[in-house]
Amino acid sequence: MSEPNNNMVAQPHPDCELALQTLAMPKDTSANGDIFGGWLVSQMDLAAGIMSKQITLGRSVTVAIETVTFLKPVSVGATVSCYCRVLKRGRSSVHIDVEVWTSMRTIGDIVKVAAGVFVFVAIAEQGKPRPIPE
Repeated sequence: MSEPNNNMVAQPHPDCELALQTLAMPKDTSANGDIFGGWLVSQMDLAAGIMSKQITLGRSVTVAIETVTFLKPVSVGATVSCYCRVLKRGRSSVHIDVEVWTSMRTIGDIVKVAAGVFVFVAIAEQGKPRPIPE
């Protein structure tokens, strides 16, 4: 049996919860053969959107992406896990921190590959901002 990989002890921020998990597929690669950054940002936005919906108890929209930092490339076949936590909650807006971690089951590595902050606003049916319920 091989020695445990030191990356296995790495994990998302303790306040984060798993919001989305998917598989990196060949169709999502860049010209360099790694997963395209735009695809990864869209997964982060989906994950933050799932958490926003739970917090706002209804419709919400992305109004800003404050930061996105790519730390390592993502390989085809990796399991991509997006973990989220609320950073700040306003009257109608919520700032959500997203951490992206990947794992390759064949290797055993668990690696943080990206992080970002997404801002959502709760909206009513007419598209106007509405207060977030307590």
